[in-house]
Amino acid sequence: MSQAPIRVAFMCVQNAGRSQMSTAFAEQERRERGLEDEVEIRTGGTHPADHVHDVVVEVMAEDGFDLSDRTPREITTAELESCAYVATMGCSTLELDADDTAVDVRDWALDDPDGKDLDEVRAIRDEIRRRVRALFDEVEQEVAQDV
Repeated sequence: MSQAPIRVAFMCVQNAGRSQMSTAFAEQERRERGLEDEVEIRTGGTHPADHVHDVVVEVMAEDGFDLSDRTPREITTAELESCAYVATMGCSTLELDADDTAVDVRDWALDDPDGKDLDEVRAIRDEIRRRVRALFDEVEQEVAQDV
């Protein structure tokens, strides 16, 4: 591969719910599409929580994802500016100057799963899965053009 990897980031304030679900689905998409060498995935929050929300761990386990060992982490502006795509979850305190960067920032405006019941969190999970899949459709096209 001659091109640098395409970096994709999923971020929110706590990095304990939506961005963790997004990252898990992105890792699956990357693996299933054979893009491990072409795509780097980042996740983080501006004010990370101590752990992934229990309800998020539970609904992701229903789909075969184990998020119990993941730890929310802080993500820096420099990390985000190195990305081609940044998906925020609707709670972002992100301040990237879009005119000065080539970052494609998307605010997915998703409800926070914290404190929601299982059915509400499942609906958020399913919407995240759909959005990650659509994003990877674009990323895959970009990779194909760079070959």
